[in-house]
Amino acid sequence: TVCSVAIELVLGMLIALVMHRAIFGRGPVRTAILIPYGIVTVVAAFAWKYAFQPSTGFVHIFGANTDPFSSRADSFFVIIATEVWKTTPFMALLLLAGLALVPDELLEAAKVDGANAFQRFFRITLPLIRPAVLVAVLFRTLDAFRVFDTVFIQTRGAQDTETVSILGYNVLINRVNIGLGSAVSVLIFIAVILIAVLFIKGLGASTAQQRGEV
Repeated sequence: TVCSVAIELVLGMLIALVMHRAIFGRGPVRTAILIPYGIVTVVAAFAWKYAFQPSTGFVHIFGANTDPFSSRADSFFVIIATEVWKTTPFMALLLLAGLALVPDELLEAAKVDGANAFQRFFRITLPLIRPAVLVAVLFRTLDAFRVFDTVFIQTRGAQDTETVSILGYNVLINRVNIGLGSAVSVLIFIAVILIAVLFIKGLGASTAQQRGEV
């Protein structure tokens, strides 16, 4: 969850800036970038799984005839890469909505005052889109925490890659332990609520601080 969301945030911000500043072909650029997000998650998981397998794939970064799903670290690499490729466009779309609210006049004034591109981004753009960033990170954190289909398709929880959702599935469906499976589901629900509350409090605090500064 931490690795995938962090990578998606950085890449999503870069993609959002490209889509926001595109001078020509803005429509086709946005459409092309959003294509991975429109693909069904199960299809994307199978595609990345077959791409890395020695018998069917064409990606051999782990070495010739080496199955990346035979070790925990390599399995997590493929899972995270799949999630990043699939959901970074969603992150970029939310961040693009935040960038659209940044006044161009404010950036132009900072440019006239001698602020370079990095200063304008970190001191003007980023503070103004902080609510959008927190909302995007919240949605993706909840999705990544409850991820099921990608891990189930690629490893089925093998090599210690079992997520909380797969744990609940195995206990409830495979082992037919309704009591323990229900307990796991309730704990997942409570964890999701706690994550949401923490992010909402952070969003409210940042927004209030931003209004106070203004």
